[in-house]
Amino acid sequence: MGRQVALAVCTLAIFLLGSWSAQSASQAAVDAPLGKAYFAGGCFWCMEEAFEKVEGVLSATSGYMGGTVANPSYEAVSAGRTGHAESVEVVYDPAKVSYQKLLDAFWHNVDPVTANAQFCDHGSQYRSAIFFQTDEEKRASDASKQAIEQSKRFNEPIVTQIVMASQFYPAEEYHQDYYKKNPVRYKFYKYNCGRAKRLEALWGNP
Repeated sequence: MGRQVALAVCTLAIFLLGSWSAQSASQAAVDAPLGKAYFAGGCFWCMEEAFEKVEGVLSATSGYMGGTVANPSYEAVSAGRTGHAESVEVVYDPAKVSYQKLLDAFWHNVDPVTANAQFCDHGSQYRSAIFFQTDEEKRASDASKQAIEQSKRFNEPIVTQIVMASQFYPAEEYHQDYYKKNPVRYKFYKYNCGRAKRLEALWGNP
């Protein structure tokens, strides 16, 4: 009888340990920090849409980065007076999508061979850029650019900037999720800007 009790206690202990381990693993997944990444690719409405289609991305916020003026307004940025680029802050789950995957999404949604412009929008505020935060992100960004250069896809040099991230300023609320809030106006803008046509010419069919 003593042996049976001991066996039962041992079995219960194993069960509880396994249950605790599973719960700990589940809690660790819940507690795992989310990642943030920063990119500029012309119109931030369009970059929001592109990144929010990537599985594992939780949100993309339109904003401004890379300038010299604190708390810039859209009017000042779009006039080219602050040095900022229209940018997006991408919040993602590293357990579901890697930074490399975000880089792939970025490249295939920009024109990397045109300086200080993206599609119909011209000026340094519409430049394409990867804003890295760590040495690891810089290495990954440089490697992704080098891979495209070595592929000989383009005859022109890649002019997309790879620079250290600076202060990100969220854009005004009416810019956030513009493609969802104003789908007709957004599609009209995107079509007339020639974005899809140019991307297809650069990268082929998605």
